[in-house]
Amino acid sequence: MPSKYQPQLFGWIKDLDKGPCSTPIYSNRLIYANDNYCAFRRKTTSDQFFDLLIYFVASILGIKSIITRFCLMIEINSKEGIVISVIDIISFIFCCAITYFLIPKLYQNLFTRRGSPIIFNRKTNKVYVNESYFFNSKFWHHPQSFLHPAKRRIKEYDWADLHGVAINNYSRNRLNTTTLMVCKPGTYQTIDHILLAPACSGTDRTYVWGWINNFMDFYSSASLNDSQYTSDEEALFKCKVIEEQHWPQWMIEAFNATSPAELAEIKQRHNVV
Repeated sequence: MPSKYQPQLFGWIKDLDKGPCSTPIYSNRLIYANDNYCAFRRKTTSDQFFDLLIYFVASILGIKSIITRFCLMIEINSKEGIVISVIDIISFIFCCAITYFLIPKLYQNLFTRRGSPIIFNRKTNKVYVNESYFFNSKFWHHPQSFLHPAKRRIKEYDWADLHGVAINNYSRNRLNTTTLMVCKPGTYQTIDHILLAPACSGTDRTYVWGWINNFMDFYSSASLNDSQYTSDEEALFKCKVIEEQHWPQWMIEAFNATSPAELAEIKQRHNVV
């Protein structure tokens, strides 16, 4: 049975039910939580360093392969050489495609900071991301974007328009990715997607997705004491995780907005459309 969210992501495993549920285990992805908002780490330090090393080496090998194939491709000296050159052309295109896939993954890990936290405010039902432009599972990127590796995406979403799916990330240890599908309001038509947990086990995925749903529904099992920073350590959390990450000031204030009316006042005060 295919995903109800279309277009469907490659490697789809299952759609995740939205709503409160039991979450019996702990995850180190929860950074901070208070009565207004919570913050989840999407990229653990160990995963980031491992992936950075792998994609760095793979990208270097990919670029080297492109150069090698290009040199072979232009060495046409005989009829036999012409036959070989056809193979080299196909190999050259294949190497370019693989490298085109690897470089965004390298950028994603190279320019991810503090675990790329995602913020959920349950009193305004808003979700906030501040991430590398390449922090996604897309294959196609505009070629010009490769010239701006540090480019960031800073956005606000409505929780009602976000729906979870699990997809295969084809990595070690059979880990998978929890992705938030951004849909047009009231539909299953996907217009964007957000990586919630790029590499996690099935139990960790259950915890993260379940805990967030419990939190957004004010369900009692979402304990605010499960976080890395306790609820009274908000200043420390913002100092260690949020500061120097180029979050807009209005958004930092919006984390703690207690109602849609207060959020609207914050936006008006900062001239946010």
